[in-house]
Amino acid sequence: MYILLIFALLPRAYNLLAINLQSSVQNCRHEFHRDTCSTRCTGNYSAMATSATTTFDIPPKMKAWVYSQYGKPEDVLKLETDVAVPDVKDDQVLIKVVAAALNPVDPKRMAGLFKDTDSPLPVVTGHDVAGVVVKVGCEVKEFKVGDEVYGDIQEHALENPKQSGSLAEYTPVEERLLALKPKNLSFPEAASLPLAVETAYEGLERSGFSAGKSILVLGGAGGVGSFVIQLAKHVFGASKVAATSSSGKLELLKSLGADLAIDYKKENYEDLGEKFDVVYDTVGESGRALKAVNEGGSVVTITWPVVPPASIFVLTSTGSILKKLKPFIEEEKVKPLIDPKSPYPFSQTLEAFSYLQTGRATGKVVIYPIP
Repeated sequence: MYILLIFALLPRAYNLLAINLQSSVQNCRHEFHRDTCSTRCTGNYSAMATSATTTFDIPPKMKAWVYSQYGKPEDVLKLETDVAVPDVKDDQVLIKVVAAALNPVDPKRMAGLFKDTDSPLPVVTGHDVAGVVVKVGCEVKEFKVGDEVYGDIQEHALENPKQSGSLAEYTPVEERLLALKPKNLSFPEAASLPLAVETAYEGLERSGFSAGKSILVLGGAGGVGSFVIQLAKHVFGASKVAATSSSGKLELLKSLGADLAIDYKKENYEDLGEKFDVVYDTVGESGRALKAVNEGGSVVTITWPVVPPASIFVLTSTGSILKKLKPFIEEEKVKPLIDPKSPYPFSQTLEAFSYLQTGRATGKVVIYPIP
């Protein structure tokens, strides 16, 4: 679900990996397509979805945050109350959304930065979701009505983008993109994980990070950076984790697993006197980051601009990473980090976007409850 650019740089064999967080959406119109199963499938598609122990009444209309033109959230994003509840395709489940999280890619997409590959307007915004399954497509085998699930609902950045996002009362999601919500997480906590933790994990994996290697995380208190620290230390087995933030967040970095917390306002990390096997850049400093990486090491960045040349890989979001990380989440080796101002109620989504765009959020900005 991301674009990954691998750079072969300089005679000294550096590698620079850049993940461009784009969005994807379901291709449908404002009165969202209500697809039905093919005749080879059978299933319950009535307005009331049932399981052996659970019954849900699914209304025909829902509330959703929708934009019908490109622009700033405060100018184009509107709370609409009469959006048709989407039906599910054969391989999808319908989720009653309980919580959702915002991501920097949301306002970028809303501004039209990806309109050449975007789906037709209008669009319901949002990637991250946590909620309850209220209907299943006839090919779904892993989940049943009543299951509590979470995931990043956007699978591809450039192919078959979705229009139905997570900032709605209901959203349809492919089974393969979801995982069961860990029992030790609340819905807001679960919603804060998917896109950020998948980005963190994919970047580490693509960079060849492994046990015994060292890493410097630029922007360690952010949504992605906070997970990079935890994954590098507690999942991949880093020998040393260093991370940057402002002075007020240094203790937070240490609590996440950083061995060295650097105040970026007082110290230049490239002048530390030591270099790292991987530098993970979440703040847009890939040029400076090259000065802090070992010969033969890698720089991962999730922001533009980047240093060319590049080879491009299109990454796919799936529930497999969430499933792989489940034991680490349940053992609290990987913990969600939600900004203290969160959660914002559904009605204050515009305020939440405004805060997200200040760049001052610690961890993730979450919307909860969603009626």
